[in-house]
Amino acid sequence: MAYSERTPPPRHAQTGSSLCPAVSLLLVLFTCNVRYAACGASNIVLILSDDQDVELGGMTPMKKTKLLIGDAGATFSNAYTATALGCPSRSSILTGNYPHNHAVRNDSLAGNCSSPLWQKGPETLALPVYLSKRKYRTFFAGKYLEQYGTKEAGEFAHVPPGWDLWHALVGDTKYYNYSLSVNGKEEKHGDSYEKDYFTDLILNRSLEFLDKRSLGQPFFMMLSPPAAHAPWTAAPQYQKEFSDVKAPRDGSFNKPGKDKHWLLRQPPNPMAGSSMDFLDDAYRKRWQTLLSVDDMVEKLVKKLEDLKELNNTYIFYASDNGFHAGQFSLPIDKRQLYEFDIRVPLMVRGPGIAPKQIVKAPVLNIDLAPTILDISGSDLPIMDGQSFLSQMAPSLRSGPSRSCFLVEHTGEGSPVPDPACPKLGCGLSHCLPNCVCEDSYNNTYACVRTLVGINLQYCEFSDNESFVEVYNLTSDLSQLVNIVKKVDPALLQAMNQHLIKLQSCAGRTGRLIDPL
Repeated sequence: MAYSERTPPPRHAQTGSSLCPAVSLLLVLFTCNVRYAACGASNIVLILSDDQDVELGGMTPMKKTKLLIGDAGATFSNAYTATALGCPSRSSILTGNYPHNHAVRNDSLAGNCSSPLWQKGPETLALPVYLSKRKYRTFFAGKYLEQYGTKEAGEFAHVPPGWDLWHALVGDTKYYNYSLSVNGKEEKHGDSYEKDYFTDLILNRSLEFLDKRSLGQPFFMMLSPPAAHAPWTAAPQYQKEFSDVKAPRDGSFNKPGKDKHWLLRQPPNPMAGSSMDFLDDAYRKRWQTLLSVDDMVEKLVKKLEDLKELNNTYIFYASDNGFHAGQFSLPIDKRQLYEFDIRVPLMVRGPGIAPKQIVKAPVLNIDLAPTILDISGSDLPIMDGQSFLSQMAPSLRSGPSRSCFLVEHTGEGSPVPDPACPKLGCGLSHCLPNCVCEDSYNNTYACVRTLVGINLQYCEFSDNESFVEVYNLTSDLSQLVNIVKKVDPALLQAMNQHLIKLQSCAGRTGRLIDPL
């Protein structure tokens, strides 16, 4: 029997009155074990890495994670973020909504990252609030939002609603010498590996939570380690790993941004040798930091197994956005519309999910919250995202897959030119040596991405060129050739109309738009 998306899974087995008690009991036990752990709510763990790509080999260091989560459940080969930047993406994960509906535009306070407006609005309707109503014990450890804990955002005393236990980093990514908000009180950390290395601290706090959990009460844990975000400080035992590794040289690596929007036409090409050395060093260090995350997954799974909770626990592994390292001559960052920045890892294991699945249906980061709430048995609130439980466990749910989705970004810039790069003028940000800037005001775009029927990306820019980029990813997976001048104008018009609909969508209307 399948269940509709809006109907919670069964909490107990229904048996006929004519069955004898012994048979009834056996059916109840069978249903509990096979059908969704129905006699008690399942536990849920979300592990969210930072800036971890899939296109450039970002999952290569994660051998244990792929074995313990991916091979034990479902790996999603078409998982995407609705925006390739940390705070907007994390806000989408927490709310189940596109950025244009939660209004977090970038990583700054002015961009609504952990701002008072966010705290009074979308944060009050975020994932842990609904789980708390379902009597879940909620636990958070790690990086929350980039501006969390700053003075303007309420400092460390602010604990977002719905969280029972709170261990959140103040500010943006650090591995040592940071402050935490521990249930609203400041806790300072130094540079001792044994006491302070942030990834390990997150693990240790989570294991302590599990040891002290209330038996019989379901729990939700969200663990948000710093890897693979800068400053890429690896644990001591991993600092010599991958010494011969370099960033991949294929695809769009060190290619000019020909026929692309203004920002990508600016980087010098070919890249300077110093830029190549810099990005290769960053690439190695990113992998080194991820080895501690891989250890964290292994130890967490082992703890759940020892506590006899593993078979009743869903474990999600995901990242907030992808990353680039030399693609189109951009040294290192995210924020761009291309596959390397918007495609993310996603693996899930848990009751009812068959092992070693490769799920090709497109899913988004905005789908995480409704999927987790679906698992919890919650009546799903109105969100832009949709549960993908039916995609990985069809015996538990029936439901549609999306045919297209929106990717959007609001560019950041400075009102004055960068002193190191005055020739480019004002309006740029995140500038690197050799006069390469990773963002700008006119890097504001919205895209329709389709994978069902046609593998296409159509993007419009809010700039003085009214620039449009179109890619056929069936024939051009690296997105080297902008075919906007080669495609049927009728197709461009149709994609424009669907983009307008997606940009104005809210709730269920954002799920049902068919691109063709």
